[in-house]
Parts: sequence; C-alpha cells; structure tokens
Amino acid sequence: MDTRTQNLARTMAGYCLDAQEREVFAINATTAAAPLVEALHEELLKAGAWPLVRMMPDGAAESVFRSGKAHHFDEVSPVDRAVVGASWRGPRRHLMSRNARSLPQVDPDLQARLAKSSRPLKDKLLKKKWTLTLFPTEAYAQDAEMSLRDFEDFVYSATFSDEDNPVKAWQDLKKKQDKLISKLEEAKDVHIVGPGTDLKMSIDGRSFINSAGTHNMPSGEVFTGPVEDSAEGYIAYDFPVVNQGREIDGIRLVFEKGKVVEATATKNQDFLRRMLEMDPGASRLGELGIGTNFKIQRFIKTILFDEKIGGTIHLALGASYTETGGKNKSGLHWDMIKDLRKGGELRIDGKAIQKDGRFLKSWFQG
Repeated sequence: MDTRTQNLARTMAGYCLDAQEREVFAINATTAAAPLVEALHEELLKAGAWPLVRMMPDGAAESVFRSGKAHHFDEVSPVDRAVVGASWRGPRRHLMSRNARSLPQVDPDLQARLAKSSRPLKDKLLKKKWTLTLFPTEAYAQDAEMSLRDFEDFVYSATFSDEDNPVKAWQDLKKKQDKLISKLEEAKDVHIVGPGTDLKMSIDGRSFINSAGTHNMPSGEVFTGPVEDSAEGYIAYDFPVVNQGREIDGIRLVFEKGKVVEATATKNQDFLRRMLEMDPGASRLGELGIGTNFKIQRFIKTILFDEKIGGTIHLALGASYTETGGKNKSGLHWDMIKDLRKGGELRIDGKAIQKDGRFLKSWFQG
C-alpha cells in the first residue's frame, strides 16, 4: 500500500475525527476507494472505535435517479436516518471515489428534490464529528486532465500526506489562519473586485471559522456567512462548477438586496436557474470563503479542492453554516469560485487585504 494512503488514513482517524474508544464511524465510499477504506478501517480499530463500512459500486447513485420512486427523492432512507440518528454515538466518514460525471443526464428536478429532502439529515450530521475526503481515481484524474500518477501526487500533496508529519503541517496552517481571523474579527464590509466583478456585502456581526483539515480533507480556508440581504453588485466566476454530475460554465450573477436577480451561464444555464428556484434561500448567499491552501494551485473540477486554492475566494448560494451566525436556510449549498490571482482584489472595510491572490503585509501589520 502507498505510504501516503496510510498517512491520509492516520490523519483522518487521529486528527480529523479524533476517534475514541467505542465511537461509531460509518465509512461511505464506492469500491474504487477500497485501499483508503481498508487503511481507515484499520486506524479506527487501533483507536478502539467501531467502524461501519458502507461501500457501493460505481454507478449506484445513477441507478437511484433511473429507477427510484417518489419516496426515494422526497423522504430520507430509514438506514441513513438510523446511522446519523441520535441512537448512534458516532459520526460519519465519507470518501469521494465515484465517477464525477456519472449523472449528467439526470432530471434536475429530481436532483433538487433529493437535495431538499436530505438537507435536514445533513444539518444533523454536521453537528456530529464528520470529515470528507477524496480518493484519487482514474475518473477524477480525467476530469483534472492529469495522469493518475500525477493526480495521486496532487491529492497527497494537497492533504499534506506526502510530508513526514502531516498533522503538524495542518496544525501550522491552523495557526496562520488563526492570525488571519484575528484581523477579520471586527470586519463589517467586504468588497470583491476583478474582471467582470464588483460585489459588496456585509459581514457585520458574523464570525469566521478556521477550516484546517478537521472536516474537509484537504482544507485551507476561513469562511463566514454574509448578511442575507446585503449583497449588491455582480460577479463573473472564473471556473466551471460541477454539481451532481453537470458542468455549469461561464456563470454570472447579479445581486440586489442580497438576492440573485439575474443568473446567466454559457453552459447549462437552465440547470443553474432551476437550482436557484429550489426554495427561497437558494438565491441568497450562505457563505463567503477565503482559500489559503497554496499547495493547491490548479483547478481540477472538484470543489473539495478547488475552493481551497490559495488566492481565490468562493461564495456559496443557499444554506448558511449556523456557527458563523448565518441565517439563510435552503436545501442548496453551492460553492462557486472567483480567482483573484490575476487582477483581483479583496477589500475589507475599504482596505485591500489581498491583491492578485496574495495577502498584503501592510494590512497584517496595520
């Protein structure tokens, strides 16, 4: 087994989840992630936890949309409810390993219904220990336009699994992000400018969260929840978004009083608009994130990595994270990335804190 896979499993069990004796952890993955599942299963056993492995063949998700009945989209599976429910002491562990392009022909209305019905369970899950990662497969490598070997190197570098002490590397990043958050504590207004972009919003009274690998792996971001009715202006996103197997490209959004009033895309525009019509909260911002993982410098069409790219920001339409003080509720949480590395600027209370993707020393020292 690749020692980097073992390092990743060890980091997840010990650092991400802090697994303790008799805690229950459900490991969800497809069969493509078998090496990581095996390594994680062993690390959880070493910690004295109870691992529950739930592996499905690639394509199982697509079969739900092909053959599922109404209750499969409008209700939560009793099995999932039991796993996440209060009777289980433990949390859940999810490994991304399936073909990211397996759902492009699925009815977007069914996808919206499933997202809406599963949201309450996801909210319950977020209150437990949880973590999410990706196992490098041929399908993800193809999306990233990389060979499998190069993609493996990319994934293990981004998760610090190629270092002698990955946990220390994550702890060091956390300290840097703590310093950033300390400078943002009293912030009130955010202004994002760049090619095709001039967008303002309020974060007055909201808290920033330090995401340093304890949930998303990899991580490397600080994030908050914008005031729900504050976004004004427009933004053009630089990268396509892959949502439930569909690629939406050339996205441009116009906001008035916090709500999207105009949404266009050069690819899959109808899908974009139908997602924004899912519920009243889907057309408002739920998250503002600042990417800080400078080991991730290329876009791979997988949001788990892309939103952490050092020198980018991302804005999520839909549900807020309540720990930020955000109040927006929705079945949707859809991250979209703005690249500030070429002509972009992030301003806090009228002062530039980041230009061309790099934090300004003058702001940190001010």
